[in-house]
Amino acid sequence: MAEIVAQNNEGITLATSIAQKLREDVLSGHYSPGTRIRLEDIKSNFGVSWSPIREAITRLVTEGLIVSDSQKSYRVAPASKSELIEAIELRVQLETKALKLSIEKGDDAWEIDVVSAQHRLSKLESQKVSRNQAENWEELHQGLHFALTKACESPILLQFCHQLNDIQDRYRRIFFKLSDFDRDVAHEHKLITDATLNRNVKLASKLLADHIERTGRNILAIMPQS
Repeated sequence: MAEIVAQNNEGITLATSIAQKLREDVLSGHYSPGTRIRLEDIKSNFGVSWSPIREAITRLVTEGLIVSDSQKSYRVAPASKSELIEAIELRVQLETKALKLSIEKGDDAWEIDVVSAQHRLSKLESQKVSRNQAENWEELHQGLHFALTKACESPILLQFCHQLNDIQDRYRRIFFKLSDFDRDVAHEHKLITDATLNRNVKLASKLLADHIERTGRNILAIMPQS
């Protein structure tokens, strides 16, 4: 019985690792929208059985990053203006709600985490961020948004916020791949953080909503018609 459990745990671990790598490749734009996912290549690259591969693919289908078709093959989810617009609208509603709850419920430890996350991001943003540093910026950027909202005490709300954040970030990475780094965003992050730490719910929520919508508008402006 212990051996069976160990084998099952190993399968879950492999599926998690594969799902994480595929998720990063999709979100970073390594796989372009509509690209076919060849399961045989994944199997060869990871040297694993079919079971963890199918589990990993199922997770990404559930997250909406991969879609299946009538031929029982898998492709990276297409990119469309309508999906991005919906994601922006929902993200504004849910992430501002999570921020409001965090401001109401957050303690001193939460404030320290917010300050720390903003400080790490601002150090990088104070430089001329090169494309080689883009992944580091992505990680720190996500870290600040998570720190701002994590005190909301609603795991389900946070889960939806993360998924919507991932969707918008995927579009930003795809369509801003050849664009220069937006230096104005550092000022926006500082204003959102200051309003949050001052427990100004109305101002912090408005600044966060404006921040999300501004990024969305910039992406939509350079997307081809679909």
